[in-house]
Amino acid sequence: MASYQAPLREIDFVLNDVLKVGRLAELAEFSDATPDTLSGLIAEAAKLIEEKLAPLNAVSDAKGCKLENGEVTVPDGFTEFWAMYRDAGWIGISQKKEYGGANLPYTLAKVLEELLCSANVAFALYPGLTQGCFEALEASASDEIKRIYLPRLATGEWSGTMCITEPQAGSDVGAAKTRATPNGDGSYRIDGGKIFITSGEHRMADNIVHFVLARLPDSPPGVKGLSTFVVPKYLVNPDGSLGARNGVRVQSIEHKMGINGSVTCVLNFDNAQGWIVGAPNQGIQNMFVMMNLARIMVGFQGLGQCELATQNAIRYARERKQGKAFNGKSEIIEHPDVRRMLLQMKATTEGARVLAYETAMYVDLARHHPDASVREAAQDWVDLNTPLVKAFCTDAAVELGSLVIQVYGGHGYIKEHGVEQILRDAKILCLYEGTNGIQAMDLVRRKLMLHNGRLPGRFFAAVKADLDGAPDALGAPLSAALDALERTTRWVQETYKSNPEDAAFGCCDYQRAFALTYLGWNWLRMARAAEKTGDAAFAKTKRVTAEYFATRLLSQVPALLGNVRESAASIMALDASSL
Repeated sequence: MASYQAPLREIDFVLNDVLKVGRLAELAEFSDATPDTLSGLIAEAAKLIEEKLAPLNAVSDAKGCKLENGEVTVPDGFTEFWAMYRDAGWIGISQKKEYGGANLPYTLAKVLEELLCSANVAFALYPGLTQGCFEALEASASDEIKRIYLPRLATGEWSGTMCITEPQAGSDVGAAKTRATPNGDGSYRIDGGKIFITSGEHRMADNIVHFVLARLPDSPPGVKGLSTFVVPKYLVNPDGSLGARNGVRVQSIEHKMGINGSVTCVLNFDNAQGWIVGAPNQGIQNMFVMMNLARIMVGFQGLGQCELATQNAIRYARERKQGKAFNGKSEIIEHPDVRRMLLQMKATTEGARVLAYETAMYVDLARHHPDASVREAAQDWVDLNTPLVKAFCTDAAVELGSLVIQVYGGHGYIKEHGVEQILRDAKILCLYEGTNGIQAMDLVRRKLMLHNGRLPGRFFAAVKADLDGAPDALGAPLSAALDALERTTRWVQETYKSNPEDAAFGCCDYQRAFALTYLGWNWLRMARAAEKTGDAAFAKTKRVTAEYFATRLLSQVPALLGNVRESAASIMALDASSL
């Protein structure tokens, strides 16, 4: 079966040697979050996750969730692990102490999310959505709603969801029809149906808090007429105790390709009672507080699956004997094509980890740094990186999920070996919280244009500064990729104004090229940092992997960007019926 061991050395290297996570302890908010403290907490959580959650991965995939008489049963072991994880304080590790959290960095919470998602990505969705619901309410809710809901979400006593999608309103959020009618007492009657609701019904927590997008009677059409509401599974008494069951029920659960341990619900809101969150008709802004952080969360889900695939491919290749390689050895890791696949997996996973962790650190800096200019720069990086993290890490999870099966050969296609689950679990990551095509459009339509192009400008300046003195094996390919990316970025910025279809047609190639260039920069930084560790074997592995990335993957960037600059006029002019 597929196995998992937390890559603590790699995590420590990225946090401390590459990204200098000690900077966070310099902030007044996180004075206790020293590198040693963070490392100790990560190791402690890793032990629990490895021993108790990872063994549930295959079992939960096979058994899935069951709906009987309106009640959902989650896979064996999930309820017990939820209690262990909750009681240890991990669910609210980055939430404020006033709400029962530990007030530690968001970065730490995301590292733990990677561990959860490698061990069992289906389970990770339950605490992940709970944290997302907390963040949305903290940003927009009234003090009274915060008082009632946030302490119970932070501690995991209650869990949370995000209720956006409807049958006719997927990516087109403005088509939502769920209605919110004032009751006259400050509450609202919520009526409608939502689909694809992750963690929408279960009994692991005492209550489920639904963060719901709905439309008031006098609201304008489209996205400008949406508001957000908190709708609990059980009504809450003034003292915080639970009252009667609310009018929200699960109609059915989806039978999916993967993440079978995560319950995905069709929910009916029938005379449900809810309370508005934020101002009327500001729902889309409120929801995107949760959505943007959820996109980073999904990127970490992809990173977790990349790590799981890479670990198992390397382990199997070291053990599996088949034929004779050119050097006379029989382990398949000695065959050049297998070695190629492993290096591609390793280079992708480790490069993506720097991208994901750096984005999380910028979230902390944007929230807590005392200097306004530093907060502004950090938020620019968060805005730029969010579509890259979400799309690249999840696309990579599918790619590496396929590669691990390839390394295993026919055995990888057989369920008993466990690695085919990685590919099945990973595909949804490219679809929810905005498909990866939507992430690419967000990048070219919004992020490249914000503040007169300031966001990509920061990236170009940072990479150029690090290129000084770079070894030719790494610096030359990165310089070529960066030059092509910078020129094409200007082309996209101008072309989108006059011919948006051309820019939009190439947006996915552009996004991949941008992410690969970012990873090329990451590998330059990792190779330099590894040389300073004093561990010659570790540094050599990092250098060889960096050179592999530079010569075999970064070299794709100019070709991808050539595609971007091609006209799409004839393709888009073709009648749809001719396709």
